[in-house]
Amino acid sequence: MSANYLEKTQILDLDDHSIQSLIADRNWNTLDEYNTIGAAYTFVKDEIQFGYNRSDDISASEVLADGYGQCNTKGNLLMALLRALGIQCRFHGFTIDQQLQKGAIPSYVFWLAPKYIIHSWVEVLYEGKWINLEGFILDEAYLSSIQSKFNQAKDSFCGYGIATTCISNPETNWVGKDTYIQKEGIHDDFGFYDSPDEFYAEQGTNLTGIKRWAYQNFIRHIINWNVQRLRGKNVNAEAQHA
Repeated sequence: MSANYLEKTQILDLDDHSIQSLIADRNWNTLDEYNTIGAAYTFVKDEIQFGYNRSDDISASEVLADGYGQCNTKGNLLMALLRALGIQCRFHGFTIDQQLQKGAIPSYVFWLAPKYIIHSWVEVLYEGKWINLEGFILDEAYLSSIQSKFNQAKDSFCGYGIATTCISNPETNWVGKDTYIQKEGIHDDFGFYDSPDEFYAEQGTNLTGIKRWAYQNFIRHIINWNVQRLRGKNVNAEAQHA
């Protein structure tokens, strides 16, 4: 087994004080393997809210400090936590169709989104096999709000950060098996990487140039306000976690 699956990187800064303190405060080191994975997974899923950070390739400690993230950034944090806990994990890169972001990204700034958006999930080694973890992207409060908003939908659903065959009961909780929430929107499959650093060095991030500048400084704040509005609160995620 590759030693790289436990390796620290610039993005996976697992020895950062904030990450180590979180692990110590929660006593995650005392748990068995199943519950260790579950504790880290559930924390990233529900205590790190769905939202849009300044870039995909930010460090895990920055995601933790932000208190919100999306598929790629929440994945950075989950991988760092797992590796800090001695759990081997790797990165699987994709693109997803922009259509699944409609609703989460307001229509008046949707022009910014690439047609195929860089996406990833985390694969964790559990009981000798690789388990796909993607269901951590949306926090339970946000997902429940979207389910209530579209309570007539029971099966396939695409939009608002979701692409699933069963919106009424997606497999997003850790029970020792694969979890998904955006899998049905996947377009390209880039395969496995030891770390997100390797992937972004090869594939780049979603935005460059003036679009990247506009996103980082203005547009992501609008998107985060919209996501928080959909969640049913009046303050944006950034203000809440400032």
